[in-house]
Amino acid sequence: MLDSHLLPPGTVITAKGEGVPLDISAASGKTLLLTLKISEIVEQEALDVSVWGSADGVTWDAKPLAAFPQKFYAGEHPLLLDLSQLPEVKFLRARWDVNRWGRGTETPMFKVAVSVKEVPQDLLQAANTEAASRR
Repeated sequence: MLDSHLLPPGTVITAKGEGVPLDISAASGKTLLLTLKISEIVEQEALDVSVWGSADGVTWDAKPLAAFPQKFYAGEHPLLLDLSQLPEVKFLRARWDVNRWGRGTETPMFKVAVSVKEVPQDLLQAANTEAASRR
């Protein structure tokens, strides 16, 4: 059962960049829960985080597999990534861009983490069943 990080807790971001590839071979074709946790941030800045896939950890897809909505505040932000139609994806990598405006220093600063957890199949089935019964 995959339970890891694309960006470890306490990662400080001050400029555009990307993380190291994470091998998810054991969870290929599964549904993953991505959680962006922003623990520190300064005012008047924005963070964009996307998740990219690769079959070999060297060549990356032309488009991200998922992207968190742009963030301006601290907090935890979950996002489901369904890889059931993409069994060739064996590696994930986070990429980010930052923007700062207004007064004060021009250098943005975020302290973040991005976790990756495999969602158990039985939990997905139970959630789908419950959602279908509410329709």
